[in-house]
Amino acid sequence: MFNNKSILITGGSGSFGHQYVRTILARYQPKKLIVYSRDELKQYEMAQQFSDTKYDCMRYFIGDVRDEARLTMAMRGVDYVIHAAALKQVPAAEYNPMECIKTNIHGAENVIQAALAAEVEKVIALSTDKAANPINLYGATKLASDKLFVAANNIAGGHRTRFSVVRYGNVVGSRGSVVPFFKKLIAENTGYLPITDERMTRFWITLQQGVDFVLKNFERMSGGEIFVPKIPSIRIVDLATAMAPNFHQEIIGIRPGEKVHEIMCPADDSHLTLEFDDHFVIKPTILFMDKDNKFSPNKLGEQGRVVAQDFEYHSGKNDHFLSVDDIVRFNQLAEYA
Repeated sequence: MFNNKSILITGGSGSFGHQYVRTILARYQPKKLIVYSRDELKQYEMAQQFSDTKYDCMRYFIGDVRDEARLTMAMRGVDYVIHAAALKQVPAAEYNPMECIKTNIHGAENVIQAALAAEVEKVIALSTDKAANPINLYGATKLASDKLFVAANNIAGGHRTRFSVVRYGNVVGSRGSVVPFFKKLIAENTGYLPITDERMTRFWITLQQGVDFVLKNFERMSGGEIFVPKIPSIRIVDLATAMAPNFHQEIIGIRPGEKVHEIMCPADDSHLTLEFDDHFVIKPTILFMDKDNKFSPNKLGEQGRVVAQDFEYHSGKNDHFLSVDDIVRFNQLAEYA
């Protein structure tokens, strides 16, 4: 569905953007593939790998999602948008709340308005497990962002634009995540790995799995859904053991805003949650005035079923946990994907 289409990704010079561009160029022949981000160095480095001379569809726009006028200009003629730009470091957001709000909430609204003005066909916003029952500023801003994108389907009016959200867990090896941090300490031969809490669990997904899930949901979406993949969980102590079995694990205490476990489908949303073979869908809490409010079957004909009352998709209660050996193989897969 992406052949001869124009696609824009905000925050496109980040980890997800790199993998997304690599995947699109390998599988499709887009008309334009626009990387929109504010980091000129990352764009420069990315352009060495995906140059517009080798790939004539590539475009690089320096811009901030806080700048609605620049976004509106960048989205002219665009068919599909992935909104990946965000401030996402949990402790940094606790210390700099307004900066996180400006990017994650005001930026989301700017993406919505620019997409409507440009008559973009479909928009998918990337979310996080931290947006479900949030206790930190980052999660709260992403919950607000999710609500904006869901409600945007109502304010679209006669516009063709439809908006959906994809929510998933920790991405193995992404910038700023625990795996590169542990690798750095291992390379320095520190002899120990810091563990914030030995009970801690996380959902675990590779970048490629995240990209593939987003691409598939462009085909599935009606507009207004929050898509959640079925993915395994890990215990942080098992991750440390898998990466450095001979290192001591030192408990250092929970960081500002950090949770012991993560949730992707809250129990309070169980009456809105549909289970499909490989994912969940959280339906909107509101009714849309000008479109079908049925989300099963979806656009691919996949049939979902209502989950049990009070069901929650919880990283500490997941049916699928990776063992230490599983984590080793999983991380290797992520590294070479």
